Amino acid sequence: MIKKFDYLPFANCDLTDPFFKSLKDDYPEFPQWFAKKIENKEKAFVYKDELGIRAFLYLKKEDEPIELKGGMLPSKKRLKIGTLKLDDRVRGLRLGEGIIGIALWKWQEMDVSEIYVTIFPKHEVLISLIEKFGFKKVGINDRGENIYLKSKSDLDSSDPFKLFPYINPNFTKAGYIPIYDEYHDTLFPYSELFNTKQEVQEIAAANGITKVFIGAPSSKLHHKVGEPVLIYRIHTGSQPKQYKSVVTSFCTITNLTVIRQSKRDLIGFEDYLKLAGNKTVFSFEELKDLYYKKANLVIIELIYNGFFGKGKNITYKTIKDSGLFEGYPYNVQLSKEDFISIIRMGGKDEKNVIAYSS
Repeated sequence: MIKKFDYLPFANCDLTDPFFKSLKDDYPEFPQWFAKKIENKEKAFVYKDELGIRAFLYLKKEDEPIELKGGMLPSKKRLKIGTLKLDDRVRGLRLGEGIIGIALWKWQEMDVSEIYVTIFPKHEVLISLIEKFGFKKVGINDRGENIYLKSKSDLDSSDPFKLFPYINPNFTKAGYIPIYDEYHDTLFPYSELFNTKQEVQEIAAANGITKVFIGAPSSKLHHKVGEPVLIYRIHTGSQPKQYKSVVTSFCTITNLTVIRQSKRDLIGFEDYLKLAGNKTVFSFEELKDLYYKKANLVIIELIYNGFFGKGKNITYKTIKDSGLFEGYPYNVQLSKEDFISIIRMGGKDEKNVIAYSS
């Protein structure tokens, strides 16, 4: 069974679940608020396991002022993270960044300029997480909650996480990361397998939006940290690759470590395993085989900015016929204009993918 967030009615969530205790403690009116959401048939993003709810996200579109101590933010179209809660058991897992990923993907799709959340100062882990993704403290409300906000007109391009889900506009080149289908479909939700864009997002989020791939290029990579890359799914079945091998997604490189170069070890095996961590798709035996058998080996860490969706993945033939796929995938260098052309082929408006100045 593929792990994912479910978009569930409030009525399908048990308020007696111990998960909700801290929310009841922080907000005495929470049970009445929850009952109202049930009455209005509203929904939230929920991740459950055999022990109960592990993550909960409720989003609300607003167009009203935000009251602060000693001031006010004027009315504006905003997306409010009305409830954001992670169970203590998810610490060290990828659900935290995933739930923020859902909120930011939804914000990106909407015609709203800002997204914000209110958090009591004691929730230090959660505050650290949202700050990692570019939320900035803009004030305190009368409850004593800090208000953290992110604006499309003031995006922080200092690092790919703060900019997420957008791509830094200052890149000059891009490239491809080729991944065989069996690994791709675990690491990146392959949208042809699912019926809706929303379902793909929910699966992507549950599996983390930071990806680690172990690549074995034939030569030294041209890729650089901070550059965008297109994820190329290599079809290994019997059908022609020109129609079945496709570009599915786009990411930003957040880290790149050369492990082996021309059969020479640059990083020891134990350190290599630590770098691979729990975000890669390879088993221990596969990691071992890669390390000892490949002449060149690199660990590529990526942040998963987005995907094209069912029916919009771009075939090898389409890209090849456009003159945008000449040579071995790792070696192909795309200009900024080439990258934008491919984004458009997948039905995306580059102005809502790349963080152009407003």
